[in-house]
Parts: sequence; structure tokens; C-alpha cells
Amino acid sequence: MPRSKPPEPEYQCGLDAAVDVVGGKWKPLILWALSSRGTLRFGELRREVAGVSEKVLIQQLRELESDRVVHREVFREVPPRVEYSLTELGRALDTALEPLGAWGETYMEQIIANKKKESA
Repeated sequence: MPRSKPPEPEYQCGLDAAVDVVGGKWKPLILWALSSRGTLRFGELRREVAGVSEKVLIQQLRELESDRVVHREVFREVPPRVEYSLTELGRALDTALEPLGAWGETYMEQIIANKKKESA
């Protein structure tokens, strides 16, 4: 039985497409780590993204690599070494996320206070 191609995503707008690539808790933090620290090995990246499990980090990196946002380079050494870096597309996405990060910094205390009120 021939394999059918997965359906092409249908986006309502550019923001919809961007959120599809960067959506979730960990992807923006992975992008931030690679942007601020440059090329990182897996263990270094895991330390930079505090709280993420190894399984989830691997999954998120695979998705970012599939979207051509992150480049994965395998060095055929003993022991094997793998490094991750941002692609040109990833650097452009990081630039687009900078204003969102600045907004978060500006309003972080208010956001925290709102979350506390909500859970009380």
C-alpha cells in the first residue's frame, strides 16, 4: 500500500505559522540558550534549559531540526559528539522573539502577581 503524504499545514496567518514552529514551553528556551550561548552540545543545552527532561529535550530538538530552525551536527568520534546551533531561519526567529522577551521582562512581576491572585 503506497504511503500518502501528510497534509500540508493550513495557517490562518503568519502568527499561526510561527506559533506552530515555536509553540510550547521549551522551544523558546532552547532558542534563547542557543542564541545567547552559541553552539552547544546536548548536555550543555540540557543544563541551560533547567527543568526539561532528556526525553522532552530530544523531542523538541527533533521538531526544531525538522522545521530547519536548529542544525544538528554529529561528529564521528569516540565517544560520539553532537552539537546544536541555530540556522539562519532560527536566528531570524530568535530576532522576532526578542520583543516578546522584552515584554515579559517588563511585565514579569505583574504576570506573577496575576497568577498568584488567580490561584488563590
